[in-house]
Amino acid sequence: MEQHKTWDVICMGRIAVDLYGQQIGSRLEDMGSFSKYLGGSSGNVAYGTARQGLKSSMLARVGDEHMGRFLREELERVGCDTSHLITDKERLTALVILGIKDNATFPLIFYRDNCADMAITPDDFSEDYIASARCLAITGTHLSHPQTRDAVLTALAYARRNGVNTVIDIDYRPVLWGLTSLGDGETRYIASAQVTAQLQEVLSQFDLIVGTEEEFHIAGGSTDTLEALRRIRALTTATLVCKRGALGCSVFTANIPDTLDEGITVQGVKVDILNVLGAGDAFMSGLLRGYLNNESWEQACTYANACGALVVSRHGCAPAMPDKTELDDYLMRATEVPRPDLDPHLNHLHRVGSRHKQWNELCVMAFDHRLQFMEMARKVNAGFDRIPQLKKLLFRASQEVSTEAHLTGKTGILCDSRFGQDVLNAATGKGLWIARPIELPGSRPLCLEHGDIGSQLISWPQEHIVKCLVFFHPEDNHPLRLQQEKTVQEVYAACCQSGHELLLEVILPADMPHSDAFYLRALQRFYNIGIKPDWWKLPPMQSATWDHISVLIEQRDPHCRGVVILGLDAPEAILKASFNAAAGKSIVKGFAVGRTLFGQPSLQWLAGEIDEERFIQKVKTNYHNLINDWRQRG
Repeated sequence: MEQHKTWDVICMGRIAVDLYGQQIGSRLEDMGSFSKYLGGSSGNVAYGTARQGLKSSMLARVGDEHMGRFLREELERVGCDTSHLITDKERLTALVILGIKDNATFPLIFYRDNCADMAITPDDFSEDYIASARCLAITGTHLSHPQTRDAVLTALAYARRNGVNTVIDIDYRPVLWGLTSLGDGETRYIASAQVTAQLQEVLSQFDLIVGTEEEFHIAGGSTDTLEALRRIRALTTATLVCKRGALGCSVFTANIPDTLDEGITVQGVKVDILNVLGAGDAFMSGLLRGYLNNESWEQACTYANACGALVVSRHGCAPAMPDKTELDDYLMRATEVPRPDLDPHLNHLHRVGSRHKQWNELCVMAFDHRLQFMEMARKVNAGFDRIPQLKKLLFRASQEVSTEAHLTGKTGILCDSRFGQDVLNAATGKGLWIARPIELPGSRPLCLEHGDIGSQLISWPQEHIVKCLVFFHPEDNHPLRLQQEKTVQEVYAACCQSGHELLLEVILPADMPHSDAFYLRALQRFYNIGIKPDWWKLPPMQSATWDHISVLIEQRDPHCRGVVILGLDAPEAILKASFNAAAGKSIVKGFAVGRTLFGQPSLQWLAGEIDEERFIQKVKTNYHNLINDWRQRG
């Protein structure tokens, strides 16, 4: 296949929002909450192939609304091209509601009445666009309606004229061909001579045809799999890939033999099944990785089977798909990992591979303090009801400095929900780094301010980072250390489950011995008990200590995002010296400093000595100075 094309694959077909019931074992009637994911067969394949390192492009339509924008952003986040994901001004994005009752029952309802992706027309793309890809991959659903069928046939004609490889996933859903009641999305097979005829009209135009045994039954017009394959072979010279569930898959490049096993057969990976929905799209993503990299069918099918195995062991479709690093790691250890969903290393790779944004440098204003602001208010006889307004002013100051100092993509806030919920609401969705605390201020042993961590995170925006401050010393008495470690482990497990990142802040207790060596031992201890924070928040260290910390993190979790330096109300001169000590240490991404910036101005504002504008100017000056100190470190 040609290597100089713009795209490896153009995916044309269904794209929708999947709303997955979160209560495993429930009927859809009993679901109490849903997770929102990218879905739709072609959307999943575009997403999955991008995760596998292919240059994918999505050809479809989405609505001009929140769900359409969500799908576009999800594809772009993994590097999929959306130049031909057209915004339809007249139709809504398709929705699918799904549930997991047991490992054989998956209730599913398609909401696709006059939806955006079924409105695709030949005018939505050019021949040059189709010719710019090495492969065009479509799904069978778009052959079920005259308008989408016309668009598919046009795209196929362009592809054949320009030497573009053509692939179809039969993707048979009887409900989408009008063969079942509207609410019966779960039924996978109903014989239909009309559907068989419509599929057979186009099979000769494909180089590769992929389907389950049941999907080959509908395409071949026989419930005998070998007979169906022979009928298809009479119509096309395409390579046929038959998915066989736990048995793996078989590939037929020429005549159909007497048994499926006589094809190029690659055994499947045995896993405990949670959810089969999306497994076929994951299979196709892995298959295309091998196919488009000109690897053997054995290798392509190995990728495909493993991708499918990973997805069936997880909740969701697109978000369950592995990236290239995760898949390769799994394949090296597949025989040792019967439950991918329970393998700590694999799950960590999946977690870090799903991060939404890179943060290479951070200049964060931290005003998540609660007790300190209350003490300030008491000191000047001000009411606590003034603290929320104070935090709004701090947020305004941080944003003005961000603009003035050209910190786009490098700035953020640390803010609490007790006094700063309005700030959190205003900051969310602006592309900022946002962390918020969960610890009860000053608690030792560590306690959580609002109780159970799981019940907290369910209401948090996904972009909010969980900040957990623990006053920890490696030489704490044994019961205290175990109690604190258990709480941090619970927090980490909750973040892994919810998908939120974790910022673990470690401060040595004031009444215990202090040295950089104790901090290094504290980090080692947390890694030893299986905690891998996305971020560390640590006090200033000596240059040599940062080198030791860098080595430790590289050895224990090379995917850690890095360290931000905390301030502890230190004078600017001390922080400047600490920045110089961290110069050239790539693991130190920046700072998250608070009272050094706003301590004295806050007292003055609470006391009524300065107005809001004067307060903001004082904070901004301090923030600008600290940013300059960071930029000039060395």
